[in-house]
Amino acid sequence: MAPTSLRLLRFSQTPTRRIILSQSRTALLPRTAVQFSRPASTTAAAAADASSLVTRLKNLLYGTSISLFAVFSYLYITDTRASVHQWLVVPTLRLVYPDAEDAHHAGTKALKALYSLNLHARERSSKKEDADLSVVVYGQKLQNPIGTSAGIDKLAEVPDALFALGPAIVEVGGTTPLPQDGNPKPRVFRLPSRNSMINRYGLNSKGADDMARTLRERVRAFAFRSGYGIGDDAEEFVLNGGAGVPPGSLTEGKMLLVQVAKNKDTKDDDIEAVKRDYVYCVERLAPYADILVVNVSSPNTPGLRTLQRVEPLTRILEGVVGAAKSARRKSPPKVMVKVSPDEDQDEQIEGIVEAIWKSGVDGVIVGNTTNRRDNILPRDLPLTPKEKEVLSEKGGLSGPHMFERTLGLVKRYRQLLDQGPPPEPTQPSETEEPAKPVAVGDKGDQLGSKIAEKLESTKEVVTSAVSAAVSGIKDSASGKPHEQKVIFATGGITNGKQALEILNAGASVAQVYTALVYGGSGTITKIKKEMREEIQKR
Repeated sequence: MAPTSLRLLRFSQTPTRRIILSQSRTALLPRTAVQFSRPASTTAAAAADASSLVTRLKNLLYGTSISLFAVFSYLYITDTRASVHQWLVVPTLRLVYPDAEDAHHAGTKALKALYSLNLHARERSSKKEDADLSVVVYGQKLQNPIGTSAGIDKLAEVPDALFALGPAIVEVGGTTPLPQDGNPKPRVFRLPSRNSMINRYGLNSKGADDMARTLRERVRAFAFRSGYGIGDDAEEFVLNGGAGVPPGSLTEGKMLLVQVAKNKDTKDDDIEAVKRDYVYCVERLAPYADILVVNVSSPNTPGLRTLQRVEPLTRILEGVVGAAKSARRKSPPKVMVKVSPDEDQDEQIEGIVEAIWKSGVDGVIVGNTTNRRDNILPRDLPLTPKEKEVLSEKGGLSGPHMFERTLGLVKRYRQLLDQGPPPEPTQPSETEEPAKPVAVGDKGDQLGSKIAEKLESTKEVVTSAVSAAVSGIKDSASGKPHEQKVIFATGGITNGKQALEILNAGASVAQVYTALVYGGSGTITKIKKEMREEIQKR
C-alpha cells in the first residue's frame, strides 16, 4: 500500500476512536454517579423521617399540654370553689363599672351567656359531704337551707344559672302587673368598707306578662330537652308533676320563688285596686312558681309599707291566696309575705301575724332592706368621705349590720306564729261586770305572767320541734292543733355560722343577697362549707 493511502487510513481511524471513546465515557459516567449518589439519598431520607417524627412528637406534646391546660382551666374556672370568682371577677366588675347597677346588669348578661355555652360556674363536690344539710319545707325535701333573695334576678333571666351556684331556693322578681321604670338613675350605691349597699330601684319591672313568657319558655325548653315534646301538652305535663320535679325550679330538691308587687301608680288607699294588682300577677305567674312571695315591704315604693297594717294586709293576702289556689295546676303554689325589718314594734308584728293567720298565707319572709342608718358595722372603721356621701342617699340599706336585727325578728315571729291564730274577739254580755281598775302591783303581776307564758311557749317549741313539723302544733289559746307557718330569713347573713343561728332561731331557709354581690359566685358554696364545719365542731 502506498504511503499516501496509509496516512489517509490513520487519519480516518483517529476520529472514529475518539468518538467511540467519548461515547463510552459518556455512557459510563451516569453509572458512576448513580453508584455514589445512593448512600447520600438514603441518609437524607432517614434524616427527614427523623425530623418529621420529632416534629410530630413535639406537636403531640404541645397539643396535649394545651388540651390539658384547657380542661383544667375549664374545671377550675367553672367551679364555685375557685377563689378567682371573689378576688378577680368581683374587683374587675367594680373597676370596669363604677356604677353598681351597670355592674349588676353586666354580671347578669355574662352569667346568662356563660350558662348558654355551659361555661358557667357550678357547684362541684369532691367527696361525700360529712354533714347532711337537707331540710323539709312544705313537705318537700330541699338539698340545703340556703337561698338567694329577690333583686339578684329581677327579670327571671338566670334562675337556672343561680341554682347551679348551690342554693336550694332562688327568688326572682319582684315584678309588677304593668311595666314600670322604677326610680331615676343612679339608684344603686356601694359601701365597700362595710360590704354594704344602698338601692332605690323602685321595683323596676317589665311586667308580669313578660316574666310569665320568660318562665313559660323555660318550662317548654325543659320539656323538649327531657323528651316530653313541645307545646301546651308538654308544658301542662311538666307543670302537673309528670316530670317528677317541682314545676317552678324544675330541679329535684330545689324551689323557685316568684315575688310580686303592686305598681307605683296604684293608689295605696284604694285597697281593692292594690289587691287587683297582686292578683293580676298571681294569675299569670302562679303556674310557674313553687312559692309566691307578696312584697309589701320595699322601702323604695312610696306607701307600700303602709299595706302591712292588719286590715289592708289581710284583704290583699286573701285575694292572693284565692288566686294561687285557682292556678291551672294540680298542686297550687304556696304563698308567703315579705315583711319589713323596720316594722319591729310589738303591735306591728302582732298585726302582721294576725293577718297571716286570717288570710291563710303559708309563711313569712322576715327581712328586707332598711331605711335606718344606725349601727353600721364595723364601728371602729371610719367611713371615707365618699362613703359618708353615699350613706346619705335615700334607699334601702343592706349588709352585714342587718344580721342581729334579722335574728331578733325571726325569734319574735317564730314565737308569735307558734302561738297559733289569735282568739276570736268575744262580745261582753250585758250582765258582765265592768272591768275594775288595775293597781300598779297588779299590772306588774300581769306583765310577769305574760313573760312567763312566752317563755313557756318558746320551751314548747324547742321540745316539740320535730313533731310540730310533721303534725302541727297546738294553739296556745284553744289547744287545737294547727299547721306550723314557715319562716324564711334574709338580711345580713354572710357566713355559715350566722346561717345556723338563723335556722336555730326558727327559720327554715336563710337567704343571701349582698353577701353574694361582694363574695361572688362561690358565696353559697362557702357558706355551706362553713355550716358543715360548725356542725362537725359540735
